[in-house]
This record gives sequence, C-alpha cells and structure tokens, in this order.
Amino acid sequence: MKALVIAIGLVFVFACQAFAGEDSVLARITVYWHGEGSGEDASWNGTRLRNGHCAVDPKKIPYGSTVVFRDAVCVAVDTGPDVVNRKAARSSGRNAVERNAIVIDRFFETKREALAWAKAHPHFMTVQIQTRPKRGINLATAEAPGSLSPNIANNRRADLGTAE
Repeated sequence: MKALVIAIGLVFVFACQAFAGEDSVLARITVYWHGEGSGEDASWNGTRLRNGHCAVDPKKIPYGSTVVFRDAVCVAVDTGPDVVNRKAARSSGRNAVERNAIVIDRFFETKREALAWAKAHPHFMTVQIQTRPKRGINLATAEAPGSLSPNIANNRRADLGTAE
C-alpha cells in the first residue's frame, strides 16, 4: 500500500510538471552583444534586445518562453541561422549527446559582459525551459528580468570559447 501511494505521488509530481510546460534540456550556450559590423537591427528578427534576452530555435523553444540558467532567467525573443542549425553544438560537442544539444544564444549589452560570462561558465549546461500558454507576445516589448534600457545598436555573435 505504501509503495502504491508513493507511486501515485510521483505520477502527480511529473504530471504537474508536464502540464506546467517545463522541461530540462542540454544546451550549448553561446553569447552575443551589441557591437560593430552586424547591420542596423539589434537582432535577427528586429527585436530590441536587452540583458535577459536570448536567441533560440522557435520550433524547439517558442518565443516568450523562459530559459532558466544557473545564474539568471532569460526570455526567448530572438533567433538566427546558427542557433537553428545548431552549428556550435555540432562543431564543439565531444560526444553524441553534446552534438545533438540545442543551441541558446544569450544576449549581453557589452562584449566585456558577454565574454566574462562565457569564460566563467561551461559551454554545455542543462537549462530549464518554461513555456508560456500560446497567446500573442509582443517581442519588441518582452520584459527580461533585470533588463536595462534598450540600446538599438548593432550586435555581434561569439562562440563561448572565442576571445578577441
């Protein structure tokens, strides 16, 4: 009887997580920032980026989802071809699991912040994805936790292991 109660309790715990739209996944984390040489928009899809935003493959992580890192929470508002084709994971993964990981490109206001974060954190990490119900989200006004005022400038992408 005790085993049955424990089993039912575990089913409820996992069922609640499934209905809440939460999932933990292995991701290859790259960073990007406002910089020179990337065009006038601050993002691939024209969204005004701020700290606390990240780029994802919208087919795997819907826009507006929350991505929980070890040290911060970001909102998925951007994408890009290197994120969608998982170039960083495929090229730097040491095993099949890492090579098949999704790629999340975390945005920072400055190159110094981005490279400092990249140096202090592993290239691959497990992140938690919390999807929101499918309602319209205005990506231009998506609030990021602890965000700074928007700065519409050029952006630059960098692989975590790259230092210039």
